[in-house]
Amino acid sequence: MDVQKLKTFGALKSAEYKSRNIKDELRQNLLKKIRNNEPAFEGIHGYEHSVIPELERAILSKHNINLLGLRGQAKTRLARMMVNLLDEWMPVVEGSEINDDPFNPISRYARELLKEKGDETPISWVHRKDRYFEKLATPDVTVADIIGDVDPIKAANLKLSYADDRVIHFGMIPRANRSIFVINELPDLQARIQVALFNILQEGDIQIRGFKLRLPLDMQFVFTANPEDYTNRGSIVTPLKDRIGSQILTHYPMNLETAKLITQQEARLDPDQTEIVHVPELAKDLLEQISFEARDNEFIDARSGISARLSISAYENLLSTAERRAVKNGEKKTLLRFGDFLGVIPSITGKIELVYEGEQEGSAVVAQELIGEAVKTLFPTMFPKIEKLNKSDAPDPYSEVVEWFFSESGFELLDETSDEDYKAALGSIPALEALVNKYQPKVSEEDKYFLKEFLLWGLVEYKKLNKFRFAEGMQFKDIYGSYIEGLRNE
Repeated sequence: MDVQKLKTFGALKSAEYKSRNIKDELRQNLLKKIRNNEPAFEGIHGYEHSVIPELERAILSKHNINLLGLRGQAKTRLARMMVNLLDEWMPVVEGSEINDDPFNPISRYARELLKEKGDETPISWVHRKDRYFEKLATPDVTVADIIGDVDPIKAANLKLSYADDRVIHFGMIPRANRSIFVINELPDLQARIQVALFNILQEGDIQIRGFKLRLPLDMQFVFTANPEDYTNRGSIVTPLKDRIGSQILTHYPMNLETAKLITQQEARLDPDQTEIVHVPELAKDLLEQISFEARDNEFIDARSGISARLSISAYENLLSTAERRAVKNGEKKTLLRFGDFLGVIPSITGKIELVYEGEQEGSAVVAQELIGEAVKTLFPTMFPKIEKLNKSDAPDPYSEVVEWFFSESGFELLDETSDEDYKAALGSIPALEALVNKYQPKVSEEDKYFLKEFLLWGLVEYKKLNKFRFAEGMQFKDIYGSYIEGLRNE
């Protein structure tokens, strides 16, 4: 049945339409999805066995909800996706400021209209996407913004006394009646504003400039908060916290696979970039590992969190770095190189909060260290682990590579060199080819060059080789060769 064709209250009753409050609506529609084995929060990865079940339990319990977690943990996205659990269309008394339910009007306007017109009362329909309201808590938010205030212009135009409740201009919350209302970063809301929410959450009263109106608003409140804000910028006042039914803790992805799913889903890439640049799976792993390393790094303030946006922005920058080089060289296709990871440093430096020691090091240095730590973590998953101390008779799988660098004056990889020259340069080290073939025999020909470069960076991180950055690229040398050469020249 096309409910939008019902235009009057009488037609609504004849169609046996049943009105529900929003919490029952969310609950019953969620139960339907659970019975049909349909995902209620599609596209949210890593929360399948933690946050989503808790959120569903809170909805089934008809609770107001607080999503507590560090930045970049999909708190607002979860709240926005609750809209999908609402009925597609909702009837309201036409002309009502606060979405009055024709079966249960709460405003003076709707009650008087229904009394006057009865079954002929006009009805309009509101789509579920218009039943979501969001307010970012900032220090300048006032009670008038969210609850309402007396409107002197309305009083003058209608020639009403200030004692008449029709002079009230409703704020955001009353206007969001029968909707989902989200307050982001709740601790940033001034305490006196939080206090104004008490009665709305529990008793359904609103107080405006001496008016105490019994307005049993039908609301689903969702709050988001960052634990860091509890000490840095504010806190949730205890009585308000007590009135929030469920507090749900969010978290970062637990593994690389989940993190990669999120990045691939959220990265805003031009189709040309994905066509031009070939990205090995190892490069995607490495990119996500940078965020994992950042969350444990001593120079980074862990309380601020490392947002999933770091990996997303870094991935976009990574492909743009390779794309720029390909276009400059007139190439229609290019392989992603390890050297392209230097292009993601601006994505890292803007998204990490450093402790004092980190500030002393500098954000760019810390970002480069994170890339190095990511290499050290993933290297043993691809190649034999490099021990700090080897027995003299123990075979060293990397000795041939190190000897090649010892006998050569150095090896350079230029940032802007063509793919052909890049492949030729890496192909000039036979020992690299042998190592890749021996320990990663199933790797594709396209991915082999990235793996060779990864090998070089791994040997640098494990102190088997040295690398030096210069204006046009990177130079790799034997760790002792330059020192011995210096002695010979003396």
